[in-house]
Amino acid sequence: MKKWVMAVAAFLCFIPLLAQQPQQTSEPERFTRQDSLRGSLRPERTCYNVVFYDLNLTVDPATKSIAGSNTIRYRVRTPFKRMQIDLFENLSIDAITQGGQALRYTREGNAIFVTMRAAQEVDNVEEIKVAYHGKPREAVNPPWDGGFSWSKDSTGNDWVGVSCEGLGASSWWPCKDHLSDEPESMQMTFRVPRGLKAVSNGRLLEEREVGDNQTEFVWAVSYSINTYNVTFNLGDYVSIQSQYRSRDYQYLDLNYHVLRYNEEKAKAHFEQVIGMLDCYEWYFGHYPYWRDGYSLVETPYWGMEHQSAIGYGNKYQNNPFGFDFILIHESAHEYFGNSLSCSDPAEMWIHEAFATYMESIYVENTHGPPQAIKYLMTQKPLIKNKYPLIGPRGVNFQHKDTDIYYKGTWLLHSLRCVVDDDNVWFMALRQVALERKHSIVTTKQIIDILCRETNIDLRPIFDQFLNHAAPPVLEYKVTEKGDFIEIQHRWIADAPGFNMPLKYRFAYGPWHTLFTTREWQTMLIRRSQGWLNFAYELQYFGARPLVETGPKTQE
Repeated sequence: MKKWVMAVAAFLCFIPLLAQQPQQTSEPERFTRQDSLRGSLRPERTCYNVVFYDLNLTVDPATKSIAGSNTIRYRVRTPFKRMQIDLFENLSIDAITQGGQALRYTREGNAIFVTMRAAQEVDNVEEIKVAYHGKPREAVNPPWDGGFSWSKDSTGNDWVGVSCEGLGASSWWPCKDHLSDEPESMQMTFRVPRGLKAVSNGRLLEEREVGDNQTEFVWAVSYSINTYNVTFNLGDYVSIQSQYRSRDYQYLDLNYHVLRYNEEKAKAHFEQVIGMLDCYEWYFGHYPYWRDGYSLVETPYWGMEHQSAIGYGNKYQNNPFGFDFILIHESAHEYFGNSLSCSDPAEMWIHEAFATYMESIYVENTHGPPQAIKYLMTQKPLIKNKYPLIGPRGVNFQHKDTDIYYKGTWLLHSLRCVVDDDNVWFMALRQVALERKHSIVTTKQIIDILCRETNIDLRPIFDQFLNHAAPPVLEYKVTEKGDFIEIQHRWIADAPGFNMPLKYRFAYGPWHTLFTTREWQTMLIRRSQGWLNFAYELQYFGARPLVETGPKTQE
């Protein structure tokens, strides 16, 4: 009698796993008082919801400084006399007023606590105005380590952009800097040196000459917007207008704000926007910011998903698969990340996993399934398995690697294989996008929709891949018994009830589904069915073997 014992890291049905085994993480992360003030929803923040921001700034590239004000209009949720707003401490507050009267305030690092002159009554809509000035943080490695990028284009003109995901919008303007609260709309007014153009989110309402050789640009968004998505761009821009016709014959305005000397190059390169919008519309519905239009803005950094003003800095390059990765990925965020926004940075996988997965959908839509698989395979070696995809909540957590992108997209690809019905799977994804459109969303809400729409309890699978660093391991034992082969199998996984199915077949015959749990299960097959083919197919379509022992001594 011969025996084999094998363990397989079974991450992703239908493709071999090349991801590394998890490494031990360092000592538990420590969070500061500032992390808690920024990341937590304390009474001074939950007492109000922002309705509208009116940001009004003068930007001076010569001194790398800004000065102006932000008016915060809010609806009172619970009675209060003290509220928290956020602004980095390197920026100086000139005054905080309500109804023209000065309010007292105190600072604790980047958090500002404002004392009202009178109690704020429930359901009232009130506003305060914060006047401030200073030199905002300069970006170190944008967009990952963000701030202001003060640059020059190749002709010597000022070229400025801001990126602040993770860093926070309060690095350059006062606001309630928490993902759970988005204004219902916003207006941004920028005064800049004459001869240059300021570009921000939404639509340009007005452009006018003002004193001291300046031009003022007024932009507005008519939808709710995540604070880190609010942007400012300055340069010698020309604007290229185009339109996209939807499948139901509606017209979306397209605007490409590019450096003057790149105009012709941009016109040709951005033709792929039409196909991208058509693909995303097919799977997820209309572009979610139709009234405000779709815009790309050339930036001195690689890119960022700024709502209706997507930062583009990939220098008009396509990847080996024939498309511009930055254009496709950042535009995907208009659906997942902007329209559906997580309520805490700990759940940023919602933004990045879905947007990265949409890249593979785009490849499949334009180049076919084999190319999509090849594309996914380029991302698999980047999976680290060091940390869970969901981090601690309430502390402004920042993810330490790219697993929320690549492990996240492979999780979604695995779930597609588990559902095993593309019509059901993609309709479920579409329902997520439409049902939670323009809203703050939690991981639980997304999982609940997918379970309901697929009629499969996917929660144990999500639990394993989101809340635990290690991938599940399929362990199986093979014992030859005369004309038969006995196969025992089980999952080694952290999540209770983990039961992700795998596909297998014998001697290139029909596919079967291997249903297994964390408990040992047994099946008996005839040797003539071809064990060697079973082992090969399980390896290829399940995962790459990580541990192998045997054959053992024949008994």
